[in-house]
Amino acid sequence: MATLHTQSTARLMMSPSVILLLAWMLIPLSMTLYFSFLRYNLLMPGMEEWTGFFNYQYFVTDPAFTAALVNTLVLVASVLVISVGGGLLMALLLDQPFFGRGIVRLLVIAPFFVMPTVSALVWKNMLMHPVYGLFAWVARGVGLEPVDWLSSAPLLSIILIVSWQWLPFAALILLTALQSLDEEQMEAAEMDGASALRRFVHITLPHLSRAITVVILIETIFLLSVFAEILVTTSGGPGYDSTNLSYLIYTQALLQFDVGGASAGGIIAVILANIVAIFLIRLIGKNLET
Repeated sequence: MATLHTQSTARLMMSPSVILLLAWMLIPLSMTLYFSFLRYNLLMPGMEEWTGFFNYQYFVTDPAFTAALVNTLVLVASVLVISVGGGLLMALLLDQPFFGRGIVRLLVIAPFFVMPTVSALVWKNMLMHPVYGLFAWVARGVGLEPVDWLSSAPLLSIILIVSWQWLPFAALILLTALQSLDEEQMEAAEMDGASALRRFVHITLPHLSRAITVVILIETIFLLSVFAEILVTTSGGPGYDSTNLSYLIYTQALLQFDVGGASAGGIIAVILANIVAIFLIRLIGKNLET
């Protein structure tokens, strides 16, 4: 009886925060869903009318949607490969004993705490600028013509910027998992004659598999909504070469003032994000069971 009373009291005390959280999530989502069925343009107030699934059809059949979807998938996949692969290598290096290891670890993690807008400005003006950027200075130093990265390779530039931001996160998670590796098992494998490569493949990688899966899940959720880096550097161009779904919805809503079409795009983006999240959660569940 006492346990039941305690549980009831706990639920009663938690209910206001739970109700507030649900309202905070469900009310905007419900309004977005409602607007997605309207022909609603901010430049024509009072002219709203019910259109059913027209906004969804228009958004999906728009050639910009296909380009943005492909760019989103390429961006997410490329950043995951770079951040997970580079983070694994960085974690292995930072796990080795050397002088000043604590300071180096702090410096490596630092980019993750830089605001996306600030990091995008740094890359745009200090590194990738075709006249006075660091890359242009290096190119001229070796006798090559400087490259205007943001114009000639916009999507690749965004991938590099976002990868630089997320690489420390992957390295931190993988380093934490690496430090829980059983040293006695590694020493026993070494004494049995296993090479460093075989120890890495058969002991280190299986031990890190759960951490790698968690990194992929968390990064994917955030990478699907990359926006600030594109807005600050390329504005989605040239054309739609660096436009992803988030930026396409932004242009639909705040540049074309098409609230109905942007709301339909937002619902589509939410559905796609949930499909990816469910797939990755199931993958993590299977990984944890093994």
